[in-house]
Amino acid sequence: MLASSSVMLSCKDNSKQEKRPNIVFIMSDDHAYQAISAYDNTLINTPNIDRIAKEGMLFTNASVTNSICAPSRATILTGKHTHMHGKVDNVFPFDTTNVTFPQLLHDAGYQTAMFGKLHFGNNPKGFDEFKILPDQGDYYNPEFITNKGDTTIMGYVTDIITDLTLDWFDNRRDEDKPFMLFYLHKAPHREWLPAPRHYKEFTKKTFPEPATLFDDYKGRGTAAKEAEMNIREHMTVSADNKIYPEIAKELGIEEPSEWGYNVFKSKYGRFTEAQKAEWDAIYGPINEEFKKQYPSMSEEDFMRWKYQRYMQDYLGTIAAVDENVGRLMDYLDENGLSENTIVVYTSDQGFYLGEHGWFDKRFIYDESFKTPLLIKWPEKIEAGSKNNVMVQNLDFAQTFLEAADVKAPADMQGESLMPLLEGQPEKWTREGVYYHYYEYPGFHMVKRHYGIVTEDYKLAHFYYDIDEWELYDRKKDPMEMNNVYDDPAYEKVVKELKEKLKKLRLKYKDSEELDQHFIQKYKDRGIIKSDL
Repeated sequence: MLASSSVMLSCKDNSKQEKRPNIVFIMSDDHAYQAISAYDNTLINTPNIDRIAKEGMLFTNASVTNSICAPSRATILTGKHTHMHGKVDNVFPFDTTNVTFPQLLHDAGYQTAMFGKLHFGNNPKGFDEFKILPDQGDYYNPEFITNKGDTTIMGYVTDIITDLTLDWFDNRRDEDKPFMLFYLHKAPHREWLPAPRHYKEFTKKTFPEPATLFDDYKGRGTAAKEAEMNIREHMTVSADNKIYPEIAKELGIEEPSEWGYNVFKSKYGRFTEAQKAEWDAIYGPINEEFKKQYPSMSEEDFMRWKYQRYMQDYLGTIAAVDENVGRLMDYLDENGLSENTIVVYTSDQGFYLGEHGWFDKRFIYDESFKTPLLIKWPEKIEAGSKNNVMVQNLDFAQTFLEAADVKAPADMQGESLMPLLEGQPEKWTREGVYYHYYEYPGFHMVKRHYGIVTEDYKLAHFYYDIDEWELYDRKKDPMEMNNVYDDPAYEKVVKELKEKLKKLRLKYKDSEELDQHFIQKYKDRGIIKSDL
């Protein structure tokens, strides 16, 4: 089934624009599509992010090529799969010889700026101005790397990133040039520290539990059973759930490592005295109540408590993102910039909000594989459009280049979304997308795997220390609870998908030889033993 059958609403006609469009690329970190009310309003309302969908197009099958932060960002910048640009995980460096689409737009006359979290590299290529967080950055009183020297700015990071962005618009934007702006939020990345206005509100809320919170993984393979992402077992009560280390130790709670205690102390230590007082006024009573309840908690009770604490803080950080997206959207409207500006909202990948008992990402399973994608461009896109085709973060670079009438390099591997945005879905040719995850052994211990995903099915091969295949019927089993790879009824589907996967591996220049190459790099660094 080709893409044309999946487009639910058509777009405006494809008239040629007189002016090249401005581009505002908004990306948050680990923002689950389930936590955007344009997708699902069960957990939170995000009216400002939803505005982008209401005024543009909502993609329901957008995905990433590798569900982990830095590789995803490198793919967005280069339009290449991770094995091609070299940033296969958060460990190995990005190959700086890669050409990025901001460089090409800058060379073509665009004014370019980046504010927020890049996650890798201190000198983003192709930007006239940048102020970026070092590595993961901090929620409170963050440091910034700039092209004029490093600085610390007091306050809350989501508000600060927006302040920097609006200051650039007011004081340094060149009105004679089109602009390309990267507006990149740290939130809602772990360890989920909301602003005071939001933790005062969200810590009082109770959220519905996902149906698979207590998943036992019976219908899945080894990888799901051995991953270290379970909320009860692997989420720390100190760094993640905000229980003071001295209380956690007094209660005899065994943390996965000292990491949780150390991170809490580090983040709490960044607060000013006034910020500590505000924090303690809310989280102090939570700690005292937990101290009373914990001795009588069952494992199930503890899981439920940790889930609520997780949601309160995670969603609290998203509330600030939504407010600040609203500030930027209002600015564009009030200054006459909205009509000829492409506004994109996305995340570097999806995230688990208790589904399968998990937090974090990494797997090809939907909650981590899929990512939010909302695009508005009033001159092109019909308001309220919805699109179900398989698109990826791999496609952003070529989309922006085509929109700006800049030729994309031949080695980019994505497919421009312009036909979908302009109401020409018949020009879209992709039926399945390719995924490959590498960071194993590593944080959360999600095994290496690659696969193909279509609108109907998902086929994945887990390799290195195991050799297992998984197939999921995405229409009949949307929660991905039942691996039907060995079901005779799906024998033909398996055969067809394996052939398509083989062709995708060839098309994107991936191979078993490259699989072994990256395994050997882990061996060379002592990350894995040579005898495995």
